Amino acid sequence: MRFMRLKAFIPGLLICGSFLQAVAAPGNIETVVQPKNREAYLVESTASATEARPISGQVTDESGEPLVGATVQVKGAVTGTVTDVDGKFTIQVEDDAVLIISYIGYISEEVSVAGLSNIQLQLKPNATQLDDVVVVAYGTQKKSDVTGAIGGVNSDEFNRGVVTNPGQLLQGKVAGVNVSNVSGEPGAAQNVIIRGIGSLRSGTTPLYVIDGFVLDNSGTGVANNPLNFINPNDIASIDVLKDASASAIYGARASNGVIVITTKKGQEGKAETTLSTSRAVSTIARKLPVFGADEFRQQVTAIGGRLEDFGGNTDWQDELTQTGISNNVNLSVNGAANEPFSYYASLGYQDQEGILQNSNLERYSGKLNVTQKGMGGRLSIDLNLTAAHTKNLRPNISSTLVDMLEFNPTLPARDENGNPRLLDENRLNPLVRNDIYSDNSINNRILANIAPSLEIVRGLTYRLNFGVDYSTTSRNVQWKPYAPLAGFEGSLNSIEVENENQLVENTLTYQFEAGRSSFNILAGHSYQNLFVTSRSTSFERFVDNGIDPVYQDHTSPDDLRTTVNAAAEENELQSFFGRVNYSFDGKYLFTGTMRADGSSKFGGNNKYGYFPSLAVGWNITREDFFSNTAFDNLKLRASWGQTGNQEIPSKITQESFNESRAQSGGASDNTYPLEPDQLTLDQYPFGVTFTRLANPNIQWEVSTQTNVGLDFALFDYRLTGTLDYFNKVSDNILLEISPADPIQPTATFWTNIPNMEIRNSGFELSLDLGSNPTRELRWNIGGNISLINNEIIDSPFSVLVTGTASGAGQTGATINGYINGEAIGAFYMQTFDGIGEDGLNRFVDTNGDGVILDDDRTVVGSALPNTLYGFYLNLNYKNFDLGVNFNGAAGNKVYNHTAMSSFIKGKLAVSSNTTDFAVEFPEEEITNFNEVSTRFLEDGDFLRLNNLTLGYNLNTQRLGIGNAIQRARLSLTGQNLLLITNYSGFDPEVNAGSVAGGIQTFGIDRFAYPSARTFLVGLDITF
Repeated sequence: MRFMRLKAFIPGLLICGSFLQAVAAPGNIETVVQPKNREAYLVESTASATEARPISGQVTDESGEPLVGATVQVKGAVTGTVTDVDGKFTIQVEDDAVLIISYIGYISEEVSVAGLSNIQLQLKPNATQLDDVVVVAYGTQKKSDVTGAIGGVNSDEFNRGVVTNPGQLLQGKVAGVNVSNVSGEPGAAQNVIIRGIGSLRSGTTPLYVIDGFVLDNSGTGVANNPLNFINPNDIASIDVLKDASASAIYGARASNGVIVITTKKGQEGKAETTLSTSRAVSTIARKLPVFGADEFRQQVTAIGGRLEDFGGNTDWQDELTQTGISNNVNLSVNGAANEPFSYYASLGYQDQEGILQNSNLERYSGKLNVTQKGMGGRLSIDLNLTAAHTKNLRPNISSTLVDMLEFNPTLPARDENGNPRLLDENRLNPLVRNDIYSDNSINNRILANIAPSLEIVRGLTYRLNFGVDYSTTSRNVQWKPYAPLAGFEGSLNSIEVENENQLVENTLTYQFEAGRSSFNILAGHSYQNLFVTSRSTSFERFVDNGIDPVYQDHTSPDDLRTTVNAAAEENELQSFFGRVNYSFDGKYLFTGTMRADGSSKFGGNNKYGYFPSLAVGWNITREDFFSNTAFDNLKLRASWGQTGNQEIPSKITQESFNESRAQSGGASDNTYPLEPDQLTLDQYPFGVTFTRLANPNIQWEVSTQTNVGLDFALFDYRLTGTLDYFNKVSDNILLEISPADPIQPTATFWTNIPNMEIRNSGFELSLDLGSNPTRELRWNIGGNISLINNEIIDSPFSVLVTGTASGAGQTGATINGYINGEAIGAFYMQTFDGIGEDGLNRFVDTNGDGVILDDDRTVVGSALPNTLYGFYLNLNYKNFDLGVNFNGAAGNKVYNHTAMSSFIKGKLAVSSNTTDFAVEFPEEEITNFNEVSTRFLEDGDFLRLNNLTLGYNLNTQRLGIGNAIQRARLSLTGQNLLLITNYSGFDPEVNAGSVAGGIQTFGIDRFAYPSARTFLVGLDITF
């Protein structure tokens, strides 16, 4: 149970040393009073009341053990304190004050201090918190009633440090969820994969739901993570709906799983203002061991190469990286002005510098959540508003990485005045490129929804959810003119993207009990409209006048046309859904859901898809025969269900045409003269050709998932855990393929692949063990592990390419793909067998025919790990707390495309830098060509110390600021402090390959942005 971990780890609440113990004045007559409905002892005093006086006391649990860090708050005021290691407290209050005494996992108590000098209070466990409420689709449930596979974390368990999006908070925290970084760039996109990949296309991203609003996964025109608009400081919890029972009610978009993000709300009984500020420094975590200048001279000479020695000694990795400085400031206020009205509001600012020069992410964010109740609690109105202004500056990453690794280290980077050195007319100093190239984007995004609900009659509630997600992006990619280098006359590509996502949902919920039976019935309708427009304009040749091209006249010269491309896309989704939750005596549970989705993406013959699920649960510990066992909780779950995938291009079921006209010097088979007197191209009519044929029979991709799970708790909930087995099979796989018959109107067409399946199966285990939460030294350790087997079944293709090589002489060569009987992203290549007597590559003749050809390629590993794991340790001692988090993966390979492109003996021979990888074989000829093979395939296993945080909670009372500041905490956080891996590149957790034919690429490292090591100092103050 999560509350037990929270009970053991409450940052900011532990106060070391001794509090002043208020003792009743001599002569006082003490009377023990037994309050109604609780075991508490209030000590009454006959002393006269004063305007402000000390009240002391002690707070204990149900067994009489002191509760360390219990909150003692004056109702309606900011004044408050916490109990010390003996559960004791002292606070200055007025005689008419009311104290709210609370502790996570226990029922809060309100105590009037009138006439009292000492309070002895015994709190009772809160049974509802023992069950731990989790967020599910269209509502919440007690964890004891959940029948599906749901994992999640709350804000106390998030990863710490410089965090720009929700995926980073979740990494390594939930079993079965693989959050891998695409690159180390600030705000970079991530691959978030829940229980394996079930689709050929790049639409493997889970569905995100924020405060009940369903996001669309369309790109916003920004080249980084579209979720960067969410301020992580505003997030209260993240729940992951993993199996079909939990996610099927989202139907057509749930086959990749669902991530439900809940932001912070106003807390009743409190009025708090919190200021959080931090500053961080980031440096490159791992430099690649390219040759220094002296070794470079020796190596070029040793292989008989042509040495270009410019007399310098430059480390280009140092020159082109920087110490990134990041600043983060967040101010939030929350509370309840009165019982019917609560609020949470925040403003945030984040400025994160990357470790490559000209790399920066800057975000201004605002958040407002308001809840208003009326009609005696029958009416409730929730308003959620998120707004963000994000600016992103990006360097030319691939070119920068090439120069970092290949540029001649004897070339001085700067002249005697410290300015970038002018090289010859055909060579651009990388430092100059950072001045003349920029990729700037500005994104403005507003997510707002209002959700009024009304209890029509007892137990029957109607709820409307209306919202809009509106985003505009302006992106300018420019090269300034640079006269010293021939041909650099400047260019500008301006891109404008506008996204609008409107959602309207109506639901009815009926909750009632009949004897020992409990019912919760949900019925609803949803309509969502998505409209995306984009426009791209390209200009060339600008005046070198010191003004950026983006601010110059955008009229292209006569010999260079201005290129304008525009597009618009609209999609609609209409859904009907229902769910029945049934519980008998809290022991036997049943959940049934059904959703019907109609999408404009599909043709008239299969417009709607239907997605059912069934689940059962058995709370075994509530059986009489199990009451005297060692288990505090034991629940068995089983579920079956189907979910869909509509992440396909729009309009592919509809026919499409292209206008074609013969051009001088170009192909003219699409046009021809219709009349004898039409003798010139200008007289030819326009031709019309098919670019896509209509296919109204395309069906939804469907994932069918079975899950069996066991939840357990032992030793007074100090050891808790979850074990799940799942089997997920995806069929009706959608793919764009080439027709078997070459005589077709179009080169490709979309279809469902008959009989083909993608199967993911495996086990997930999560464990948490905590110490006695009432002790001065408290700890908890835990972790999760997932074993996942992925397999392609009955594929009619020999190989569907997912990753190809790029570069001179390499473009298009297969690296990995989908192969029948193998995992997704299977590496398919020749096996390297050293260097032959001729000094060239030697490969294994796998089929034994005596000839090395393409048919000697074999599957030599997978890009997907079969083992994911994470573990943590939390310690609390007096005012100190320590949190340590690790995550890792095993069973996968990474193709080092960077090594294949750069670390070549032939490049070293012409004075391009490299590593000792290029001279591994002394007998290798400098004319040897690097081909796709296992020579560049490496193990991707790793263990990472993701983050470590040491915190100290200041004693505000002792510092004399207790009346103004409730809590103050200093913290030091380190990110990516340790990486254990055999991979030779910057980082094994990378995916920088190119999408091939709309099919997602995995496990290829091609000049990826390096990862950073970060140290952060933070201060959190609550007023």
